[in-house]
Formats: sequence, C-alpha cells, structure tokens
Amino acid sequence: MSDGAAGQLAHLDEVTRALEELAGTVGNTDDFDVLLRVVCEQVVRVVPGADMASITVLDDSGARSVASTDDRATRIDAAQYDEDDGPCLRAARSGQVVRVEVGTARELWPGFSAVAAGHGVASYLASPLQVRDEAMGAINLFGFGEHGFRDVDQKYLELYATVVDTVLHLSRRALRTQEQVRQLRAAMRTRGVIEQAKGILMAARRISADDAFQLLVGQSQRENVKLHTISARFVAEHSGHVVDPDDSLPN
Repeated sequence: MSDGAAGQLAHLDEVTRALEELAGTVGNTDDFDVLLRVVCEQVVRVVPGADMASITVLDDSGARSVASTDDRATRIDAAQYDEDDGPCLRAARSGQVVRVEVGTARELWPGFSAVAAGHGVASYLASPLQVRDEAMGAINLFGFGEHGFRDVDQKYLELYATVVDTVLHLSRRALRTQEQVRQLRAAMRTRGVIEQAKGILMAARRISADDAFQLLVGQSQRENVKLHTISARFVAEHSGHVVDPDDSLPN
C-alpha cells in the first residue's frame, strides 16, 4: 500500500472516530450549544486543511456566530456580517459549498479579507448547515495557508456536514420532545392542585364544582395572582402540606 493510500485510510479512521464522538455527545447532553461547539472542534479534525472553525446562523434577525474553536474565527465572521457577504453567508444563502483562496477573496470582499489576513487566514471553506428548524446556517473553516483548500477537503466537509445535519435534526427533535413532556407534567401538576382546591371548597361549603372554581378565579383576580398559585396556597392552608405548583414532577 502506498504512503498516500495509507494516509487516507488513517484519516478516514479519524473521521469515523469524530463521528462516533459526536454521536456520544448527543447521547450525553441536552445542551444544543454544547453540541454545536463539539461540531466545530471535530470538523477541524475531519478536514485536513482546517485550522479554525465556526458555525453561523442566518435568520430574520440577521447573521451571528453560535460556536467556534477560536475567537479569531468569530471576529472574521463578524467582518463578513458587516459586509453582508462572504463565504459563510454565501454558503448559508445558496445552500452550496463555497471554497475560496486568498486572491479571489481579496477581490470579492476586500474589507473582510483584510480582517482575515490580520489573523493570518488565507483560505476559506464553508458548507451550508440547517442549524435551526427555522434558520439556515453554515460550517465555516479557516486555513492559515494559501492552499485554498483541496477537492478532498471539500469532500470531507460535505460528508461531515451531511451527517451533522441529521444529528442536529434528531437532537432538536429530542429536545422538543423533552420540553413537551416537561410542559405536560407541569400542566398535570397545575391541574391537580386546582382540582384539590376545588374539592376542599366543595366539601367545606357544600357547593358545586363550578361554584368552587369561580371562587378560586375570583380570588385570583382580586389578588392578581395566578390561579394555580392561589390553589396551592389554599390547599396548603387547609391540609397542612406545602404545595409548590411550579415544581416539576419527578422523572
């Protein structure tokens, strides 16, 4: 086997390890920002010509960097946002990979290129990425050399971005499910304490469920306090058990 072929196989092993670590991160964290930082750290390992990485989100409020491996990458991104153009914005807007070397970048974006050059960056590679359900974005790679990234670098990034798109989609869906479960549990608890308060009122005053509910609503309006808070206080006063309606139910 030639040295070149052996090197490619070794690098494919590195790509595989990075993807396995990414999958492990998804299983161990529910913090989406942490996941994005891991993506940045790993893509530098996946793409040989990359020295720094960042992730851009582009939505109705504009463009912003949500993760990076280096503050210099964030500052270079900001220069693109100031010009409202650059590799990362073109990738996010077009849905196409953008690969640029220093000479071309200097002609297209003189202001941004000057900032990048000040940080020693001369090559750019950006791939579109669906960072949020409602917003496109991009993975941005920066190289200190003037290689302009190679075809193989682009292929590695495209492969990694495809996997990351799927991983981020699954992570977003899982986080939405967790939030829905949390909200449902909170709603069940809120309803439960209101029903308890109604039951105590019905028994104590010999009134109907509707009348008991209206008494609680009236008290809530007079004190300008949420109904479930009034109910929890009422239950605590008449049962001797403190009830916190804002507590989440246990898993």
